[in-house]
Amino acid sequence: MKIKLIAIGKTDEAYLEEGIDKYLKRLKHYHPVEVIVIPNIKQGGKYMADNLKEAEGKLILQKVQDGDHLVLLDEKGKTFTSTEYANFLQKKLNSVNSNLIFVIGGAFGFSPAVYARANEQISLSKMTFSHQMIRLFFVEQLYRGFTILRGEKYHHD
Repeated sequence: MKIKLIAIGKTDEAYLEEGIDKYLKRLKHYHPVEVIVIPNIKQGGKYMADNLKEAEGKLILQKVQDGDHLVLLDEKGKTFTSTEYANFLQKKLNSVNSNLIFVIGGAFGFSPAVYARANEQISLSKMTFSHQMIRLFFVEQLYRGFTILRGEKYHHD
C-alpha cells in the first residue's frame, strides 16, 4: 500500500517547498509517500466556484482507482489530536488493501462527486489555511504520526 497526497495547484513559495521536501525525505524511512500535484485549471479565475470545483473534481477522480481509500482534508471533517491521528493512521495501514489517498482541494473545496467518492473526511484544524500551507502541515503531521507509532522522541505529550 502506498500513501498518496493529491493537491490542486503547485506551491508558489520556496519556503513551503523546502519544508514539504524536508518531511517527505524523512517519511521515506517509514512508508512510501507520493505527492501528486494537479495543475490549476487554466483560466480558473473565470469559472464560477461550482464549475471550478466540478472541473477540479474530475481531475482528482481520474487519479483514484476503484479500491483506493479516499480521505478528504476538509474543514468539516473529523478532528484529531496528533496521537489520535497516529492511531487513525495505524488503523488505515492495517485495514486498507489498496492505496491510502489524502486529497487537498482547491480554494473552493470539493465537488459533490468527490464527496460522494470519499471514504471519509478529516480536518487538520477548524481554521482555514491556504491549500499550499496545508500541504506542509499535512506532511509534517504524517511524519509526526509515524514517529508516535514508533515511539520516537519527535512528539511530546
